[in-house]
Amino acid sequence: MNAPTSHTALHDDIRRLRGLLDGTLVRQEGTELLELVDKVRELTREDGAAAAELLGGTDLETAAKLVRAFSTYFHLANVAEQVHRGRELRSERERSGAALARVVRQAAQEVPDSLASAVKNLHVRPVFTAHPTEAARRSVLNKLRRIAELLETPVSGSDRRRHDLRLAENIDLIWQTDELRVVRPEPADEARNAIYYLDELHAGAVGDVLEDLAAELQRVGVEIPAGTRPLTFGTWIGGDRDGNPNVTPEVTWDVLILQHEHGINDAIELIDELRGLLSHSIRCTGASDALLTSLAHDLELLPEISPRYKRLNAEEPYRLKATCVRQKLENTKRRLAEGVPHEEGRDYLGTGELLSDLALIQASLREHRGGLFADGRMDRTIRTLAAFGLQLATMDVREHADAHHHALGQLFDRLGEESWRYADMPRDYRQRLLAKELTSRRLLGPAELDAWGERTLGVFHTVDRALDVFGPEVIESYIISMCQGADDVFAAAVL
Repeated sequence: MNAPTSHTALHDDIRRLRGLLDGTLVRQEGTELLELVDKVRELTREDGAAAAELLGGTDLETAAKLVRAFSTYFHLANVAEQVHRGRELRSERERSGAALARVVRQAAQEVPDSLASAVKNLHVRPVFTAHPTEAARRSVLNKLRRIAELLETPVSGSDRRRHDLRLAENIDLIWQTDELRVVRPEPADEARNAIYYLDELHAGAVGDVLEDLAAELQRVGVEIPAGTRPLTFGTWIGGDRDGNPNVTPEVTWDVLILQHEHGINDAIELIDELRGLLSHSIRCTGASDALLTSLAHDLELLPEISPRYKRLNAEEPYRLKATCVRQKLENTKRRLAEGVPHEEGRDYLGTGELLSDLALIQASLREHRGGLFADGRMDRTIRTLAAFGLQLATMDVREHADAHHHALGQLFDRLGEESWRYADMPRDYRQRLLAKELTSRRLLGPAELDAWGERTLGVFHTVDRALDVFGPEVIESYIISMCQGADDVFAAAVL
């Protein structure tokens, strides 16, 4: 933080939060704990040995409260620092321009002839991984976020009292909330932690970034082609089986369902915003034949659409089409919850069909003097939904190479066609055997497998089922860890 005023403002906020935390400690635990906290603060600055002696004589219950007091303080200080860092970044962008703009300008100067091709093939995918020891509870994250929002709000005069009260309430709530659960988080809990951040990104930040990227590229004469997905998200949570026996095929399926519940709800929120904006009357502007034909087909297949909407929006085809899109999303959510088959035209199988519906609206708007909205808010919505899909994040499935060989060993040994056990085969011999099996039309199974083998084979059935139920984007990569040769790859392919 370069400016002294920024340092001062940050320190003022930290002192303010510390004072409010002190009030929480007194209200919740009494003045004795606050006095002990102050004593530890003083000794750690002046006499480390005395501090160690004091802490060494503290009983376990009091020590736990001390740890919570200091960890809560550091959480609050980190929130204050993040808020002020955000302000600094905004100020820096105002002074020197956004980093994204600088990168685009530099690329246009250095590689002008290949920039359009690079943009066409641009695809960045951050991947969420599971770190259960670092997983904070959503309850705590929500309260810290609320504190950050309060710090962002300018206050003066009589509002200061109300503002401090709201901050103090949230600090009290944090103190009374266990930061970590008393049981080890399961993969579904880890997935919910990642989904918390994905939901937040879906609500605003990703749309901002993609909108800024498109605008900066337009400044240098480059368009992001329709259908290009410069940003998507991935996850290993629920799919990373290597060394984690808790990630069963059932867990993988449950996490995929959970992701889709959130992804579809997030999509519905965006579509609801569009419905409120798409008030274009066919008497004031037109609509393409493609859009009107698609709308008539939707209304025929979607009797759930309220007659009231059909009557009130009869001359607003864009809004009525968005209502049909929303109903298909609701039907998709219901299909996944009930486990019934996909119905063409009534629900979505993957994100492609959703984006096609929205592209029809966008194209018709462009043809009928609605280009500003089509290339603005409409384009932002389409690119956000393309980034997240209905699944929020594409899952990578990962398994150890030995797991595949373990399952195949039981299948091959059952046949009795080889003179030695599968596990005893040299790699080159095993590679030839598996290569031959890949060209065969026969099925190695079914066969009795042990629990490990069943879980390994079960994940392939789950992946196949997921692609059929959710669409092609739900799982795109199967990763073989500790892969040392072609036989490891062939083993996974045979299964």
